[in-house]
Amino acid sequence: MDHDLQLRAATPDDHDWIHELRHRVYAEELGQHPVDPSGRLSDGLDGDTVYLVAARGETRIGFVGLTPPWVGRYSLDKYLTREELPVLTEEEPFEIRILTVEERWRSTAAAPLLMYAALRWAAARGGRRVVAMGRTELLDMYLAAGLRPVGRTVRSGAVSFEVLSGSVAGLTRTVAERHGRTLERLRAGLDWRLDVPFAPRADGCEHGGAFFSAIGTDFRTLTRRHEVVAADVLDAWFPPAPEVRAVLSEDPGWSARTSPPTGAEGLLAELARVRGLPSESLVVGAGSSDLIFRAFGRWLTPGSRVLLLDPSYGEYAHVTERVIGCRVDRLRLRREDGWLLDPDRLAAATRSGEYDLVVVVNPNNPTGRHAPADALRAVIAATPERTRWWIDEAYLGYVDPADSLAGLASVDPRVVVCTSLSKMYALSGMRAAYLVAHRDTAGELRRWTPPWPVSLPAQLAAVTALRHPAYYEERWARTAVLRRELAAGLAQLDGLSSVDEGVANFLTVTLPPDGPSAALLVSECRRHDVYLRDLSPMSPSYEGRTVRFAVRDTAENARIVAACRSALDALRARVAVPVTSGAPAGRASR
Repeated sequence: MDHDLQLRAATPDDHDWIHELRHRVYAEELGQHPVDPSGRLSDGLDGDTVYLVAARGETRIGFVGLTPPWVGRYSLDKYLTREELPVLTEEEPFEIRILTVEERWRSTAAAPLLMYAALRWAAARGGRRVVAMGRTELLDMYLAAGLRPVGRTVRSGAVSFEVLSGSVAGLTRTVAERHGRTLERLRAGLDWRLDVPFAPRADGCEHGGAFFSAIGTDFRTLTRRHEVVAADVLDAWFPPAPEVRAVLSEDPGWSARTSPPTGAEGLLAELARVRGLPSESLVVGAGSSDLIFRAFGRWLTPGSRVLLLDPSYGEYAHVTERVIGCRVDRLRLRREDGWLLDPDRLAAATRSGEYDLVVVVNPNNPTGRHAPADALRAVIAATPERTRWWIDEAYLGYVDPADSLAGLASVDPRVVVCTSLSKMYALSGMRAAYLVAHRDTAGELRRWTPPWPVSLPAQLAAVTALRHPAYYEERWARTAVLRRELAAGLAQLDGLSSVDEGVANFLTVTLPPDGPSAALLVSECRRHDVYLRDLSPMSPSYEGRTVRFAVRDTAENARIVAACRSALDALRARVAVPVTSGAPAGRASR
């Protein structure tokens, strides 16, 4: 029945129909509003509401509206104060509102699909919670979708509504568990034209980039690596040191077939020598993600409370919220503050000792901002002993390796410093990282570390890289030059709001509110084999408008600028389709 149903963002031509349908349903049919002689119904949020439309061919069937948190107000503000509904202030939800379907189409899947589209749109913009007003007589439909009443009922004209709320992650799980088969059946004939994937990733987290999908994860077309610009991951633009390449090529057959030192003893010794740290304070792993999963799995439970920066590296939210199920709060970094971490705000948030773990990525990914170690050291000193601090210094080499809290971590049981060797030493494919902790903490984690945690090629590469610092220091300095050149090239393009360098091997670009979404720009650049990172799912603070660019070499940076220029030109040419929320993305397929 719903074959060839189209879901898309509203165009300017849809707005008259939306206002007319709202009047027919909410004024004439339900009596929620007085009848207006104009036959149209709108409200003060119309200019800020994102509308998604269901249609079949030229026939419009229904629509749903969303009010994003960055608007700063909600339709619920007309009925309840923020004290009566603190979720509006505390969790910055997306409000799903005025789900409306033409009468003859109400027995179809249009309404559930519009609700699903609204959930996916919110998730793709970093939404973590949604709120809605559901008509009391339709409450069962909303409960089946996973929404729950918050204990507030409001009345508008002749209609009563229940105020409902739900976490985006929880609603996504509910939809998959209860309605997954139905969605897959409907998907085959659905013309999905939103700038968000129809289905979320299975684990709800976007790990790394998408560039390998263009190369081929079956490794049958590896020559494609020379054609694809992988600027959606933060791998180094430069190769490992010549000595590293030499040791890996000396006898690859031997290093492939030979078991490595069981506990990576040589790597631990080299790290201790180079960093000036006691070896008993070190723990190695197959990349920082290995250490994050291993340590957090030991320390945290669903009853734990964690503080994260927002925006920040998404793996921390994934592990704490989705894997372990902790209660997670966020210290919001603000665009108007230049995304800088304010030590005073951090101190105010942590001095009570309510958090079991505080995570600080420094320099921060994806904001590119760095907080001086002395400022963090003072904040940590002022917090109670029960609070553990995890400091991620994966990109510190781009600032100053000496500005590290590793020394503090080796003597303070509350502090752990994690450092990946991937980004700074061009070893992402090798998977090698280490953390620094008090000897008791490190000893506990080593007991829960399986033998051979780092492969022999990775150990060989990491030890050799640490012995040749001059090569890498030169490459880190060159990265800053390349970053400035890339920023200058992007700044010359029409259609960008700002270009923000930061201090590491990446920069961010923000698009204007009336320009294309970040998702659309990223998608269009892939037509040129240039892969960028849409930061929208990471945080609502990005408002769906910010893209991260990894710094590459001169030639690839030029390709990035050229691809962005072509993409922006192509998106501007689509005058028939608004680019603020969605655009034709092709038929959804299995």
